[in-house]
Amino acid sequence: PYENEALEMVKPHGFVMDFVGIFDKLERALAFDSDEVNAIVKDIGLLKALFKEMMEEKAPEYLRLIKHNFDDRDVDGLIEHFRDKDRRKTFFKEYKEIEMLYEIISPDAFLRPYLDDYTTLSAIYDVVRKAYTRTVYVDRAFLRKTNELVQRHIGARYVQPVQEFFEIKEETAEYISKTRGGESTRVINLIKSIEKTAEEQSTDPFLIALSERAQAVKEQFENRQISTQKALKTLLEAIEGDEKRKKEQEEKGLNAIEFFVLKTLEDEGVQSPEEILNDIRTAFKTYENWRNSEADLRELRKEVTFAILKVVDDIDRVTATVNRLFSLLQRGGKE
Repeated sequence: PYENEALEMVKPHGFVMDFVGIFDKLERALAFDSDEVNAIVKDIGLLKALFKEMMEEKAPEYLRLIKHNFDDRDVDGLIEHFRDKDRRKTFFKEYKEIEMLYEIISPDAFLRPYLDDYTTLSAIYDVVRKAYTRTVYVDRAFLRKTNELVQRHIGARYVQPVQEFFEIKEETAEYISKTRGGESTRVINLIKSIEKTAEEQSTDPFLIALSERAQAVKEQFENRQISTQKALKTLLEAIEGDEKRKKEQEEKGLNAIEFFVLKTLEDEGVQSPEEILNDIRTAFKTYENWRNSEADLRELRKEVTFAILKVVDDIDRVTATVNRLFSLLQRGGKE
């Protein structure tokens, strides 16, 4: 489908025919039937009336949200205002209708009185879209004429606070306190930064778990189940916990998967977890293509099961432990 608003997967643009741009050719092509040309001109008149109505009745509700000439305070206010998914869905629908009308009508002197408000409305849409949606693929945010208008009159400075990615490391908490924007903007940027880091290091099970934790916080944040301050605190604590994990992992000289296996065995109360880890490490090296091969995955699971059975005489418990291990490991990306 073109869009899946329920999943907030929104394609940035689709096909639009520039009716106005082909009028001069159209009249020649239909010279033998001027009634058809007049009908199209009449339709454009109806579109203008609809554009005027939406800009005067729908747009002001959103334009009133901009109170500080579109500075960081306005960006943070927009993120806070559009936390509600239904509110965002309504806004996206109304904006896209207005944008489509603009693209069809432009260029036309009729639009001149609306340009400032339309540009601001487009900037509002861009901020909210970048903060909350997952685009289906990398593409332009706007249709062509709207994009030219926004770049010419506003530029991209208004979305910079919503596009700042943080490196997930020990100094993140200190760094984020010095960044532009309010707490809502920081929450969104932290979530996006965690997701980006997990995507780039998709074979690290701890980062996958951290990304899933960030998604859970995002859901609670959007549903107003937790405050902005609580969301920010929870995310920073999760990052701090992962930094402690990295240090302990480094001290033991293990990679992320090996350390994940060790911690899982410890959490399950398995005796001699480090000894079992040696056998499991060998299995991972033997079946190193397990992410891409079903056969290797089956053999690896079998070897891990046998390794744990050496010290745990309970097949149901071992099966549960192995399932827990591979449930998260298999959510990682392919190598």
